[in-house]
Amino acid sequence: MRATGGCTIAVMPTTGCWGFTGPKWEAEQIKAEVGQFLREQLKLELSPTKTLITHGRTQAARFLGYEIVVLHADHKHDQRGHRSINAAIGLKVPVDVIRAKCKPYLHHGRPIRRTERTVDTDFSIVRQFQAEFRGVAEYYRLAFNRHRLSWLKYVMERSLTKTLAHKFRIRVAQVYRRYRAVLATEHGPRRGLQATVHRDGGRAPLVAQWGGISLARDITPRPLYDNPSRIWSNRRSEVVQRLLAEVCELCGSTEQVEVHHIRALKDLNPKGRKHLPEWAIRMAARRRKTLIVCRNCHENVHAGRPTRHP
Repeated sequence: MRATGGCTIAVMPTTGCWGFTGPKWEAEQIKAEVGQFLREQLKLELSPTKTLITHGRTQAARFLGYEIVVLHADHKHDQRGHRSINAAIGLKVPVDVIRAKCKPYLHHGRPIRRTERTVDTDFSIVRQFQAEFRGVAEYYRLAFNRHRLSWLKYVMERSLTKTLAHKFRIRVAQVYRRYRAVLATEHGPRRGLQATVHRDGGRAPLVAQWGGISLARDITPRPLYDNPSRIWSNRRSEVVQRLLAEVCELCGSTEQVEVHHIRALKDLNPKGRKHLPEWAIRMAARRRKTLIVCRNCHENVHAGRPTRHP
């Protein structure tokens, strides 16, 4: 941080985020000087779309998926009666991010089922929905409007229950009666959904839960584990277990079972392809680069022909 002519500049060199207090003309002058230095000394060019000058009180600056604003509210006071949040920096969840996250689960503004996921077990379906929502909620845990993710939670929960209802050919109300549970969280008991897989040999059951994630703002410092301890296991991998089952995941055949493998998930939807084949839809839904298929289906996949159905 340095002062220039009564103005303050806060620089974060590792991220490229600058905070400036002063007139706009001086901010534009500093931007021009920085651009000239990068162009002449480092042979780099400033991106016009990423180097914007915004007014903190009237506009929001986008940075790492957050909206950065300067807070102003004269009606919020502390215990001494002083205005408490004026001129403070606040982080927000952008509205367009919430809309983008809801889009895969909506059709004409209403939650829909994810039919491509019905090939998985109820345990895998619940766990995948919970993991996707947890990732968004945890990333925006510093936002003061984190509670707006409740709309995303509602949309995903309706999509989850409709997906399970379609899989088992039951109504959504029956899904709630079958999977409803009281989840123990650090903020107390919360209602949610739970899928349990019981195992033999006295082992603890596998439990997948939906819900129990608080949407309150959380600025508690968290430890950063850069070097987690390695876990060695002699258990078979998921691919080996699926291969040993000797069942084609497309048609259900048990003859000449093989593995179809792709280099990257992005290869499932190349440019110019309008409709994905059945095998690509299943791999994209599971987010797996492998698919267990029989010899006939494997040849159809490589030849671009429709695969058989069970």
